[in-house]
Parts: sequence; structure tokens; C-alpha cells
Amino acid sequence: MANKGPSYGMSREVQSKIEKKYDEELEERLVEWIIAQCGPDVGRPDRGRLGFQVWLKNGVILSKLVNSLYPDGSKPVKVPENPPSMVFKQMEQVAQFLKAAEDYGVTKTDMFQTVDLFEGKDLAAVQRTLMALGSLAVTKNDGHYRGDPNWFMKKAQEHKREFTESQLQEGKHVIGLQMGSNRGASQAGMTGYGRPRQIIS
Repeated sequence: MANKGPSYGMSREVQSKIEKKYDEELEERLVEWIIAQCGPDVGRPDRGRLGFQVWLKNGVILSKLVNSLYPDGSKPVKVPENPPSMVFKQMEQVAQFLKAAEDYGVTKTDMFQTVDLFEGKDLAAVQRTLMALGSLAVTKNDGHYRGDPNWFMKKAQEHKREFTESQLQEGKHVIGLQMGSNRGASQAGMTGYGRPRQIIS
């Protein structure tokens, strides 16, 4: 990975806009959830963007997090005994987390790219992915979520309705309001067509 110098001009503006999207209150909530979900042995990061990035960078904590949402015996990500020290191994670990999160149900639009975390390009995107993962865990309500359910929004769920054949037939005879209504319509007070306008002086 090449060393990147400071950015200038337009790239500097774009980077500062991206950095402003990072939410420090949300960081606190996510850290609390990860510790509740994975256990206290994952430690606690230093406050702020850099501390959050360094804490998650090698992918081990992320892998433990997604594994904790699955039952024993079906963990999707292999977590190494010792945290990987080589850059490509760390990036591979993060990529495995992303694949497992997608399989869990996180949509592609909510996913961050490996470089967003690894190079600190867009840590707000990392927060977005973790929020989506937490929301899914709360929504699934399968007993694997640990922590306060109010930390995340529940996703909307399908509410399927079953109608009997007679109810469906009845519905065919109802005029929907979007078609308009003929109630109260009358031609009272209308003048015949073609008559001149009455001008009274």
C-alpha cells in the first residue's frame, strides 16, 4: 500500500466533507454494542475517529461481531488465534467480515469498502454498515442479539394478508375512491348549451 501524502484543493474539500459525516455519539453506541455482543475481552478503543479505526482495522473484532450473531457451529468467519500483523491478511479478514455481513442480510448500499476502514477514507460508511447489521440483528430477534434493543431501529417487516375467495369477489363491486365518486352529482342550475350569456344592465 503506497504512503499517501496530504491532499490539497478539491480532494481536500471532498475528504473534509466525508470526515464531517462521522458521528461521535454513534461511535459510542456502536462501541457499547460491540463490547456487549462480543464480550469485554475485545477491549475499548480510544475516543475519536482514529481510535475507532485502529480498534477495528485488523478485522478480528468485526469478525467476532458477525460470528456472535450466528448460532454455535455455524460461524461464517474463521477468527485467527493471533491477530494478523501483515497488511494483506488484515484486509482479507475485513473482506471476510463484509462477505458474512452481506450473507446476514446487509444490503450492498450499506456496505463499506475495505479501504474505507483500512486507510480511514470513510469511517462514516463503516458506522453505516455496523448500524445496518445491528438493525438486522434486532429485527430478526432470534436470541443472538445482546445489548439494548433501543440502540437500533427495527427494519420494516412484511405483513402478509390472506383474503378468502368471497372477499376478493366482493372487492370487485366496490368503486375505489381514486376513480372518483358519482354521489351528489346533479345538473341542477345548469343552462342549456348554446344560449347566450345573460348580461343584465
